[in-house]
Amino acid sequence: MNAAHGCDKVLLVQAELDGELDAAEAAALAAHRADCPFCQAATAQLSRAAGLIDRELYHPMPEEVRGRVMARLAAARPAKPAADSRAPRPSRFLGWWQWGASFGLGAACAAALAFLVLLPRAPGLTDEIVASHIRALQPGHLEDVPSTDQHTVKPWFDGRIDFAPPVKNLAADRFPLHGGRLDYVGGRPVAALVYQRDRHLIDLYVWPAEGGAQPPESAERQGYNIVRWTQNGMSLWAVSDLELSQLREFAEDWRRSP
Repeated sequence: MNAAHGCDKVLLVQAELDGELDAAEAAALAAHRADCPFCQAATAQLSRAAGLIDRELYHPMPEEVRGRVMARLAAARPAKPAADSRAPRPSRFLGWWQWGASFGLGAACAAALAFLVLLPRAPGLTDEIVASHIRALQPGHLEDVPSTDQHTVKPWFDGRIDFAPPVKNLAADRFPLHGGRLDYVGGRPVAALVYQRDRHLIDLYVWPAEGGAQPPESAERQGYNIVRWTQNGMSLWAVSDLELSQLREFAEDWRRSP
């Protein structure tokens, strides 16, 4: 650590927020940050900045809002003076100045409007989980503990994360367990359980929930379907290229299974 310039790992905090760290790098950063005030401060500042952005919802500007904005821009233009033969004719310089001022105001407002409309949204938790799933599909990244036995997969997480994830084998429902791995999303280590339906892989991310039970909700990102729900004090996010109806079936089978 360089006391004069902070910590040389601060840039990793931003990389973590952008989802650029793998599970091992993220876990190492979490361990380092526990004793590093510089990285703790950077995490807090970046989290506050991210909290100011709507991370989950994006909607194009409604035509009604666009119409009101354009109407205000039109109203901001200087009104043309009424024709009066007795009034002194404005100089050419004054006419050009008024036109320039009007154009400058309109251009500035239009530029600000374009900036607000085109500003890319920050990646939310849904995007982060899909990105993690895509990384896991690369060779050698899918499983840390390959096993179809939940009694092998569940104990593997002991000592690696601070909670005991529920592990179920849904082979009887045509969703066999394939293994698990340690991952890192939402700023914390999580358990990722790997299932399969035919040739489609399913990642089920599990971590402790902060609220009560919630029924399944679905989303879609980059061609991948996501079903998330909360059950027995755990937040569960299933992501796959499987058809949404079948991924919902997986979620319902999981919820019913003891």
